[in-house]
Amino acid sequence: MNIINVRLPGYQGLQEISVTQGTIERISPMRVFEKGMRSPDGLLDVGGEWLSLGGVDLQINGALGLAFPEVNLENSHKIPEISKLLWEQGVDGFLPTIVTTSVENIQRSLSIFADASAQQNDKTSAQILGVHLEGPFLNYQKRGAHPAEYLLPLTIDNVKRILGDYASIVKVITLAPELDDGEAIEYLRSLGITISLGHSQATETQAQRAFNTGATMVTHAFNAMPSLHHREPGLLGAAIVHPDVMCGLIADGQHVSPTMIKMLLCASDYEKGIFLVSDALSPLGLPDGIYPWDTRQIEVKNGTARLPDGTLSGTTLPLLVGVQNLVKWGICQIEDAIALATIAPRRAIGLLKEPSKRDRQKNNQTSPYLSQSAHQLLRWHLDESGELTWKRLQPRPVNGERL
Repeated sequence: MNIINVRLPGYQGLQEISVTQGTIERISPMRVFEKGMRSPDGLLDVGGEWLSLGGVDLQINGALGLAFPEVNLENSHKIPEISKLLWEQGVDGFLPTIVTTSVENIQRSLSIFADASAQQNDKTSAQILGVHLEGPFLNYQKRGAHPAEYLLPLTIDNVKRILGDYASIVKVITLAPELDDGEAIEYLRSLGITISLGHSQATETQAQRAFNTGATMVTHAFNAMPSLHHREPGLLGAAIVHPDVMCGLIADGQHVSPTMIKMLLCASDYEKGIFLVSDALSPLGLPDGIYPWDTRQIEVKNGTARLPDGTLSGTTLPLLVGVQNLVKWGICQIEDAIALATIAPRRAIGLLKEPSKRDRQKNNQTSPYLSQSAHQLLRWHLDESGELTWKRLQPRPVNGERL
């Protein structure tokens, strides 16, 4: 089976994808079939449309009414339903995000997700790639919607209390680097956990020190951190100019204005420095309304969630809406927008194998698409009105096999 006339993020011009037993085996420049030549059998011609991997959401707090910090044995049956929902929303993998709560709640949630991750076997459901702990090591002044009573000092002893026996399921932790006692970040890195800076008052110097220690991400850029200032770049300024740091971005039009998004993307070289997140809350997949949120309530209007005092607490918009927004607002080319939700988050947590110097010299670039299941690919279509839509690449019988 060959898929022809394909545009792929990261590739120049039209490509041809060779698929064997449902797996992408080779990607090559599109051949020209001269008049009278017979084209190969088993072709799927996508007519120059974009194909991509599914999205990866590194910050999602819940869905279908279930908040991930409140997962327990009684409600854990919803996890497969949520994974199926996310797949249907174009997401291949995600990090269930546990916001600041009690140590007991964190430990219980980590235990449930460790079991759920080990039991995954549905290839048409989004995969749990680990857990994102957003807190409890956050700056009180930048806690946002995080409950103050559960914030903890950032020490190795407290880190061990939080992780317990479940360090291996934790993929990312968001923390305020100015709270570090000098050893906590190094300890977390020794466990293989990706450090993301956020909910922080860190100065440029404090942020750089954390980056030098091994922090490589920033949580929801612009939100819960000092604004950019021409004499005080702060955490975000330090991240933008650092070549090895990537920033998460919520592209819903509420958390960050389109103008500032455009500035951030240009300054960060798009998917090389930025990845999209949904930051979706438990009403994801449910209609607007008023919903419980820990001991409080949130009101969801047009996909934006706020506390009763007006504090912005998240969204209920799917990840790929951010891709569509960037194109609709005229901020991104289609290729760049797609890469921000598909390639960039994989790179941020080390899911992509970067080519070695020897590979680059031989022009043997490692492709994120190779060995992937072709049916997982998303097919993107831009209609005459400028609306960008997508669908999963539909399986198709080929000689008794399926794509």
